[in-house]
Amino acid sequence: MKVSRKTVVLWAMIIVSLTLIAYVPAMRAGYIWDDESHITNNVTLRTSEGLRKIWFELGAIPQYYPLVHTTFWVEYQLWELQPFGYHLVNVLLHAANAILLFILLSYLRVPGAWLASAFFALHPVQVESVAWITERKNVLSGLFYLSSLLAYLRFAQIDLNPANVNFSSPSHHLASKDTSHSRLLYVLALFLFLCALLSKTVTCSMPAVVLLLLWWKRDRITRGDLLALLPFFGIGIAFGLITVFMEKYMVGAQGQAWALTVLDRCLIAGRALWFYAAKLVWPRNLIFIYPRWQIDSTIWWQYLFPLSAVAVIVILWSLRGRLGKGPLVAVLYFAGTLVPALGFFDIYPMRFSYVADHFQYLASIGLIVLISTGITTFFTQLGPRQKQVGFIACLGVLALFGMKVWKQCNVYLNAETLYRDTLAKNPNAWMPHSNLGELLHERGDLKTAMYHYAEALRIEPNSTIAHYKMAEALAEQGQFEEALSHSLEALRLRPDLPELHNALAMIYTEQQKTDKAVHHLAQALRINPDYAEAQTNLGTILVSQGEYAEAIVQFSRALDRKPEYAPAHNNMGAALVKQGKLDEAVSHYSKALEIDPDYAKAHNNMGDALARMGKLDEAFYHL
Repeated sequence: MKVSRKTVVLWAMIIVSLTLIAYVPAMRAGYIWDDESHITNNVTLRTSEGLRKIWFELGAIPQYYPLVHTTFWVEYQLWELQPFGYHLVNVLLHAANAILLFILLSYLRVPGAWLASAFFALHPVQVESVAWITERKNVLSGLFYLSSLLAYLRFAQIDLNPANVNFSSPSHHLASKDTSHSRLLYVLALFLFLCALLSKTVTCSMPAVVLLLLWWKRDRITRGDLLALLPFFGIGIAFGLITVFMEKYMVGAQGQAWALTVLDRCLIAGRALWFYAAKLVWPRNLIFIYPRWQIDSTIWWQYLFPLSAVAVIVILWSLRGRLGKGPLVAVLYFAGTLVPALGFFDIYPMRFSYVADHFQYLASIGLIVLISTGITTFFTQLGPRQKQVGFIACLGVLALFGMKVWKQCNVYLNAETLYRDTLAKNPNAWMPHSNLGELLHERGDLKTAMYHYAEALRIEPNSTIAHYKMAEALAEQGQFEEALSHSLEALRLRPDLPELHNALAMIYTEQQKTDKAVHHLAQALRINPDYAEAQTNLGTILVSQGEYAEAIVQFSRALDRKPEYAPAHNNMGAALVKQGKLDEAVSHYSKALEIDPDYAKAHNNMGDALARMGKLDEAFYHL
């Protein structure tokens, strides 16, 4: 039955309140993993020119989801890098999605709409999508996806009896009396669908879901239905192809980790379906990086996963006359919405694991609705006392879910808590070892950092980042030969990364192999002409060779690209001192210290320059 506006408002207030309470720890959290590339180090958020790049320059942002980064851009203007605001927006978007789900299910007259929306809001599997700021992609795309679906179903008049709808016209939905209103709903649905795709292209399944719901409610799909959905399918496919291209050539989803046969991918897909279903039914031992399965087509039991998944669909199809089409529709929605994340397409996270909680944010709705409807239908057939017991039991499960959400949010408080929790549950996950080592390295705990780098390389000998970081740590200890070995291996694995050429050049510089250092800096700048760090390092070598004018050219180029790069200002000052331009040198030293007040080398150089100018009192302050 349809619900009143008063009921919707009341339930919306309850959902928002419960969600905010459950996610309190998330709103106290900071940044994790790739929040760095999306927010904290994302220069496109700083300026209006950056906003233009977000929309019109492929590669300016890690993935082409411009609407997501536009929300980040707006938030950066409001509260810069304070994480609370970003987390709060994620939580509110998630709550809004639960409310939209309630409205949508009520419109479709699905029993237990309130329970399904509450389960969706408080299910622990959703924590990864909500507590991880970068996964704004899920919660924002979910908002537009559900809104578009609701608008289209209203346009299609899915709530009417098929006998009252004229199917003879290709645009039969426009046969209603209020044609202008119907067209407005269609345009609105298309616009919202486009917004969903600009947030995350996993939402491209929406038109297929519409056909599924039309078949469920009307027992038929007409030519008019297909024609009306053609623009949706066309746009969805186009955005899907863009994402495939970006994942492969921009994000880096290519290489041995993705060298899978069609049979391998089918085995992964079948196992992943059961994995996600199990986590929805029993959300225990949730992990940021799950163990990566060993797929082997020669092992018989691995075929049981895809075969049993197909068997479930066949059984539900054969029983649709007795059970109704609802269970089949729910399962098909679940499996179909998961298709982009089942291993058929190469996505970067497959390097670490074939599954992740955030992959099933929207897909989870299918099984959540099926379970909620089953519970509601079962207790509706019982007496009043049993109904009360069932209601209390449901509230108890929701309370347990809420507490689990609270606990799981604490895992995402910061990068260190996340990596340590992951390693406690999955000690063979190499990426958390490497990233935790980097955190400890920055903190000055070099010994423990090197242990984690070594563990990462033990588990994954082809980890470019672990080799790179190990080389950096060894170089800091003066072990340049060992550092050189790791740096060369990293470069062998990824010869296209300018950072690796730059790091190798620094090791050669320490070994006084200047020609090799210059060669690799030139390679770094060939790959990325705007690489300020490489330009600065090249300028520093030129200073040591007495080529001050050419060094200043390199420093100037670096500062054109990266005006707030303190080492470039400091080294520019050193070159100017060599030319006797002390006033200009002091100006650059001052800028370096303005950017980094604790920059010891700049303080020393500033003191030296001021002493040369006879300003001894000021010089003593810096020295």
